[in-house]
Amino acid sequence: MPHVIVSPCIGVKDNACTEVCPVECIYDAGDQFLIHPDECIDCGACVPACPVSAIYPEEDVPGGETEFIVKNRVYFGL
Repeated sequence: MPHVIVSPCIGVKDNACTEVCPVECIYDAGDQFLIHPDECIDCGACVPACPVSAIYPEEDVPGGETEFIVKNRVYFGL
């Protein structure tokens, strides 16, 4: 999974990240956006576009936010 969206996105869901994604792999998951791991091309365009700094490469997700890696996989059935 190239990138993961974590808790600062909850309740904010600013569309800036979706607007810059060249492959449209960011989906509205109700309370936040999530990135489809099989569709993401790991370009990183979404990272600086996020106004709440909620997007990380999977290997850089902060320790207290690792449950979002699992949440992302479960949401997309992976």
